[in-house]
Amino acid sequence: MSGTSVIDSHTYPLAFENIDTDQIIPAQFLTTTERAGLGRYCFYHWRYDDKGDPRADNPLGGYRAERHQVLVAGANFGCGSSREHAPWALLDFGVRAVISSQFADIFRNNALKNGLLPLQVEQSVVDFLLNRPDHPVRIDIAATRLQVPGLGTIDFPLDPFPAHCLARGIDQLDYILQHEPLIARHEQRHEY
Repeated sequence: MSGTSVIDSHTYPLAFENIDTDQIIPAQFLTTTERAGLGRYCFYHWRYDDKGDPRADNPLGGYRAERHQVLVAGANFGCGSSREHAPWALLDFGVRAVISSQFADIFRNNALKNGLLPLQVEQSVVDFLLNRPDHPVRIDIAATRLQVPGLGTIDFPLDPFPAHCLARGIDQLDYILQHEPLIARHEQRHEY
């Protein structure tokens, strides 16, 4: 996970609503509990045909991980079945944040727990960005502000604990493990 509270990136548009977790990572790739390497399966059926050959109509054809750390998508992003593999695949693909007007609740929670920022904004902000592919943005996680040249600064909702973890590039387990000495002392004082 990347440990910075500011994301400076260009956006990559996915102008589709109801992008579900099976589109993000198809079920046949859920046989691992390892996060590394899942990026190659991210949006697999959008990128490859049944034979594994690249699709000419791939909506991610211009995506470049080093440039596009922020996806902009239609409403109801992450709907469908619950799977932590979806944020894992997006992160391994190079995505650090997804901007949408609406996220499926379970996806949003899984994303926040695993280091991916689901940045929810008004539909007008999404429309502005979808109409301007490859637009620069700055996301200040600690301040919960999105800066969009030509549109201004937009505050977005984010609870303090996920903001703390995301800004430091840690997940909830990493946060707990940082307090291992305190936990060990507590366990020594209180035998169970």
